[in-house]
Amino acid sequence: MSPEDSAVVLLNASSGEQHHYDVWLPGIWIAAVYGVIIVVGLVGNVTLLRTCLTVKSMRTVPNLFLSSLAVGDALLLVTCAPVDASRYLVDKWLFGRVGCKVIPFIQLTSVGISVFTLTVLSADRYKAIVRPLDTHRSRATLSFCSRAGAIWLLSLTLAVPEAVFSDLHTFTTGHTNETFVTCAPFPHAGEMHQKIHSTASFFIFYIIPLFVISVYYYFIARSLIRSSVDLPAEGHLHLQKQIKSRKRLAKTVLVFVGLFAVCWLPSHVIYLYRSYHYDQVDTSLGHFIASVSARILAFANSCVNPFALYLMSQSFRKHFNKQLLCCSSPRRLHSQSSGSTNITTV
Repeated sequence: MSPEDSAVVLLNASSGEQHHYDVWLPGIWIAAVYGVIIVVGLVGNVTLLRTCLTVKSMRTVPNLFLSSLAVGDALLLVTCAPVDASRYLVDKWLFGRVGCKVIPFIQLTSVGISVFTLTVLSADRYKAIVRPLDTHRSRATLSFCSRAGAIWLLSLTLAVPEAVFSDLHTFTTGHTNETFVTCAPFPHAGEMHQKIHSTASFFIFYIIPLFVISVYYYFIARSLIRSSVDLPAEGHLHLQKQIKSRKRLAKTVLVFVGLFAVCWLPSHVIYLYRSYHYDQVDTSLGHFIASVSARILAFANSCVNPFALYLMSQSFRKHFNKQLLCCSSPRRLHSQSSGSTNITTV
């Protein structure tokens, strides 16, 4: 906190006690960036949900997975992003011990939903492109429900330790020896716990899923290259369109994977750095800027997917505009989508 900080007094109505909090003025600008991410992300994800669920032609298996992903992203933006923004406004944890356990649990659940959904989407594209004869359309909805349920259950289960171990702990800054209380997954002592936690999180929620996705996309790329080479020069117009559609779908999922990898890597790196230097609190300006940038980039990942899909899919862009601008009534949208083709790209 700098001398330019301003003070805010909150009155507890039940006890009559006054609580003084120092507001860091530059933190207002950081919180404003969070506010933009929250608003833009909620508009995009809610509109994506409405588009994929209310427009009949958009209810494909990939789009349903994207809807599940949008729910996880919206949950993160509503619950965790405002809490994270508050860290830069006041010098105290405002949400108590319960909030310290619930918020990290929700955040890790959302990260799990994102990366595991992208992994399953890559497997779905692999199956559709490399093994198209194994696809059974009659069981597509049941298969989606079971896989989406498994993703949410796995993400919730893996996030349970976060709720168990997260608590309010006291830390001491290295230069001034000032103490402060904040929410953290581990206390100041016991270096091995945080090293194991950060390394395990990095592998489970980043390295291993991205490796699996890379393997799927290796086989997808090989299959598409072989299909293009073996395709007859004349005729087979339907087959050409099908291959083009598959390439477009695979490219869309790959863009989502790339956005996740880029947005979450800095956050994982910062957490690994802090875990391996847990006995010291780094108060340098460079570390602060890197931490803020990494956190904002991670939360930005929860708002970019709908707009990436908007730029890449003409059919989604058309329906997205209608939902966002309310240019057409739901009945008209339904009638238009019912008359369209059954196979719709993401």
